[in-house]
Amino acid sequence: MEKLIPQLVERLRAPLPGPAAQYRMAHAVRGKYQLSADDARVACVLIALYPKAAEWHLVLIQRVASNPHDRHGGQISFPGGRYEPSDGSLANGALREAQEEVGIQPDDVEVLGRLTELFIPVSNFMVHPFIGTLDYTPDFVPQPSEVQEIIEVPLSLLRDPASRQRTEIALSERLTLQNVPYFNVEGRVVWGATAMMLNEFLEVLG
Repeated sequence: MEKLIPQLVERLRAPLPGPAAQYRMAHAVRGKYQLSADDARVACVLIALYPKAAEWHLVLIQRVASNPHDRHGGQISFPGGRYEPSDGSLANGALREAQEEVGIQPDDVEVLGRLTELFIPVSNFMVHPFIGTLDYTPDFVPQPSEVQEIIEVPLSLLRDPASRQRTEIALSERLTLQNVPYFNVEGRVVWGATAMMLNEFLEVLG
């Protein structure tokens, strides 16, 4: 367990796996969308690693489905959201959002580095993922208006090939995606942009 963080820091200094790793967990139709937009809004997310029960975990959230301002309502994601100029840096934006959504204290997080940014066409956001660590198990506090559930995930589950599965996703009454890759997290479907960023993270880990 103690070797993972130094190894992760070293690997983040090397060239990242990038879009090739991201798109290994993307639906086939995803490749038909544009990779960026000049008017894209900027968002930041935090992949927060922390020790629990003698192994590393990361935290995900299930977003409130009824939030009219959230195009990804009901889905599972990393803590994060829109960058604000007052943040001063993208990393600070990820830390602020993590504090607001799940109660992680920014001063307790060591930011190790960042992954490849990812454009999300449906919400027109360019998302910048950051990796940070805490040296204790946080007492998570969900933001009621945005977070329906906090999901603590052991890395061993995500690194198990059996967690990678495929399913169908109903986007509307008229549109269902077939053969969608996802991570099965104790019966929860982690797909889309979150799965794409998560896969790059796992490939960095090796």
